[in-house]
Amino acid sequence: MIAHSFKDEFFGVAQKLHGATYIVDVTFISEKLHRQNVVIDIAEAHKILFEILQPLNYQNLDELSQFKGILTTSEFLCKYIHDQIRNELNSKFFGKIQVTLGESHIAWASYEGNEE
Repeated sequence: MIAHSFKDEFFGVAQKLHGATYIVDVTFISEKLHRQNVVIDIAEAHKILFEILQPLNYQNLDELSQFKGILTTSEFLCKYIHDQIRNELNSKFFGKIQVTLGESHIAWASYEGNEE
């Protein structure tokens, strides 16, 4: 759960402060399985995602220093989360990572980065 505003007339009424409750899905895509027949340790993936999302939960993103002057759209947040995960897994996972934020049953955004 976050709050934010979009200081650009492109966004109409969303220029005003408003809230969003996201469902965050992360997909790890690999052409090969580990020796243990997994793509990634799901417990480690969950821990990393929790650590990345916790500082954003119940925050006004407009007030966080890392987002000053940035339009924190769903698409931007997908890329932000993706990049944070990629950074945490730098030498542990080499496949693709796809992050999807669902705000409602009709509003979804995804970002998929290249394999590193």
